[in-house]
Amino acid sequence: MTSAAEPAPPRPAATSPSSGPATAPTASYRLQLQPGFTLHDATTAVPYLAALGVSHLHLSPLLEAAPGSTHGYDTVDHGRISEQLGGEAALRALAAAAHRHGLRLLVDVVPNHMAVPVPERLNRPLWQVLRDGPDSPHARWFDIDWTAQPGPADAPARGRVLLPLLGDRLGAELDRLVVDGEVLRYHDHELPLRPGTSGLPLDELLARQWYRLAWWRLARTELNYRRFFTINELIAVRVEEPEVFAATHAVLLRLHAEGVVDGFRIDHPDGLADPRGYLRRLARATGGAYTVVEKILTGDERLPEDWPVAGTTGYDTLRRIDGVLTDHAGACRLAGAYAAFLTGSAPDGAPRADPHPAVAAARRGRADMTAPHGELAAEVDRLVRIALRIGAAEPAHADHAPWRLRAALRRLFTGYPAYRPYARPGESVPPASAEQVRAALGGSADPTDRLVAALALGELGRGPQQDEFCVRFAQTAAAVAAKGVEDTAFYRWNALPGLNEVGGEPGRPGLHPAAFHDWCRYLERAWPHSMTVLSTHDTKRSADARARLAVLAERPEAWAAEAAAWSTAAGADSGPGSGSGSGSGSGPESCSCSCSCSDGARDGDGHDGHSGHGARDGDWLLWHTLVAAWPIDADRLVAALLKAAREAKLHTSWTAPDARFEQALAARARAVHTNPGLLPRIEGLVHALAPYARANTLAAALLHLTIPGVPDLYQGSEEPLYTLVDPDNRGVVDLGALAVRLTDAATPRPGDLAREKLHLTRTALHLRRSRPLGPYRPLTAAGPAADHLLAFARGADVVTAVTRLPYGLDRAGGWRGTVLELPEGGPWTDLLTLRTHPAGAVPVAQLLADQPVALLTRRS
Repeated sequence: MTSAAEPAPPRPAATSPSSGPATAPTASYRLQLQPGFTLHDATTAVPYLAALGVSHLHLSPLLEAAPGSTHGYDTVDHGRISEQLGGEAALRALAAAAHRHGLRLLVDVVPNHMAVPVPERLNRPLWQVLRDGPDSPHARWFDIDWTAQPGPADAPARGRVLLPLLGDRLGAELDRLVVDGEVLRYHDHELPLRPGTSGLPLDELLARQWYRLAWWRLARTELNYRRFFTINELIAVRVEEPEVFAATHAVLLRLHAEGVVDGFRIDHPDGLADPRGYLRRLARATGGAYTVVEKILTGDERLPEDWPVAGTTGYDTLRRIDGVLTDHAGACRLAGAYAAFLTGSAPDGAPRADPHPAVAAARRGRADMTAPHGELAAEVDRLVRIALRIGAAEPAHADHAPWRLRAALRRLFTGYPAYRPYARPGESVPPASAEQVRAALGGSADPTDRLVAALALGELGRGPQQDEFCVRFAQTAAAVAAKGVEDTAFYRWNALPGLNEVGGEPGRPGLHPAAFHDWCRYLERAWPHSMTVLSTHDTKRSADARARLAVLAERPEAWAAEAAAWSTAAGADSGPGSGSGSGSGSGPESCSCSCSCSDGARDGDGHDGHSGHGARDGDWLLWHTLVAAWPIDADRLVAALLKAAREAKLHTSWTAPDARFEQALAARARAVHTNPGLLPRIEGLVHALAPYARANTLAAALLHLTIPGVPDLYQGSEEPLYTLVDPDNRGVVDLGALAVRLTDAATPRPGDLAREKLHLTRTALHLRRSRPLGPYRPLTAAGPAADHLLAFARGADVVTAVTRLPYGLDRAGGWRGTVLELPEGGPWTDLLTLRTHPAGAVPVAQLLADQPVALLTRRS
């Protein structure tokens, strides 16, 4: 933990908003490394990526991960570059090839957690802790509450680690436990035995270990190590400890010092005890290397100004780009049509509920996480234990019942409007954090509520317990937000699936152009080198899939009618959840019905006990998924829908799968591909949407590449990409084939969106690489269709103009005399079409005659 007395490092020159760093990328390209695409494959792709026009390769995590990992976030060894990816020699070869082509490397850093792998011996620090307990030199590496579990039989007061890995209760699994020398085996698991215990009878042997083997279901309520969100197989690392930071970052810092690695993307900083302290330590260790953080900003929240970084990884900008290309009024009507679709009634406009159904869904999702049997119940109980210890030591804070403390914490987590507060023990409380905590409790004067709020904000003085509560509350708040909203609510309220992205606000669809311009000017002023994204390895739908769905918001009634017709064609009552019984219901925030479900009406896995509109809601998501990703085969479709249903936790879940429900869901999805009356309608609608989706795709791409910030392209997104949630979006991309097509993309070909997008991407990237883009200045069109044009200048010699809400534009009769005043000093050349336009008032119909977007530069 950074102390109050520790001086803040100066903001590194490489990330200062007032001066452009030499090391800041002009654009980066994200590569998902995995056994099917290694560092050797990345090296082969370097010439293509240089020709595309990026300045940096953005590599997924490089350190040794669990065997077969396709993402790299499950680190097992910080001491070496992954041998599965080719090892350090292959990384150095990649860096050398990149340098020869003028490219540099950014790498993804995972400071928050490590894997609990199978076999466990692969994580040597954890292995030693399991063997030697709290006396292990590595005991401080991991965030373990040793007080939460009774210790071994001969040291009951010292605690032990709960390992919830058994397939059933311990008594049912004893015959599957095998002692093999100094190792205890259970299926593929290997666990160390405490020295001197290997010859004991099994029951005594188990009682003498520094870990307790347990049924996996006990993790929710008894787990005593902090995890990444709710994933038992990812154990949190205490990187706030200097020796842990040094050991876990030594390889990457050495490679940076040697010029192999140039910058860093920091994964999930909100999981850290002290994000600012960690980032300051990293900035000192690297001399201010280019660094961005995966910080999820909610609503109008801003990145803390005292973090020594270049900015975020770009979800805040994704929300603005999607927003300005979404019809606000139409999206609101679509939400009303969704509610009507679920009940089979006629649409009657936008939702009038207070709070908005999307907000209600988010609150319910948060509440479910911290329920007595919720996925984060163990984390809440840890906070209750800390508060009780504080009360036992300080009479002024005593006599708060555990159930009342738990209820206050649940209320606070449920109502908290952001990911986490940034209160730090020993420092004054940031006003925003104090306001958010108290607002979440509704200004309650209840003594227990006030105690919990004060502890969360670090306002009750210093001490080991007070400091721990403040830190643990913030870390738990981040997990509740991520799991309760993005991984639960965003799979439950499906009115506008394209807006249910990380950091998204589906309850506030659409963004006025003036607000978009305000955001761009803020970004330019405060974080000019912040990363910006449209698609990532974590987006639930790629940018081009969302571009299609945005068109539906412009035609909500027609789309709702079409969706109803598709449901009829598929068989109205045959879908999953259409009958009563186990797992067939839907929560009130999802079904929009008049029923009321209390927490008591849900079982331990979050399932409702009443029947609702599960089939209709499943259909709504099914039809949206088909439109977003068409053409899509049955296996991809079923995988995405099953994941959505399990994440929603209303009819089935990862921990309590309902086989009958899941089989019905899969059967309904697969039946689409064999339904001769349905396939032509789906293909016909996608074809009808194509001109408008094309406009959205190209508009989003050009905005991404020309607004302030550093655009990060996700692998394969330089051409149309219609992927769904992981693992669908993490497959291997054929960059060799893209390299071949790049040579034929010098000019766009009418009707070939892939060629158009590739040409636009290369053109804009080369423009960025050839010159700094100047100050951002909004440009305003004049005429009856002015609201359908979004335009701005970058300095005196670059202008971007894109079409927004293209379906509405077409229905209204096109541009109809609308003009854009191009700045003086022309003529202006559209780099995408090579057409020339004079300065002054130019008819938009002429400017965008060939394409729905234009990238203009002045002749020198």
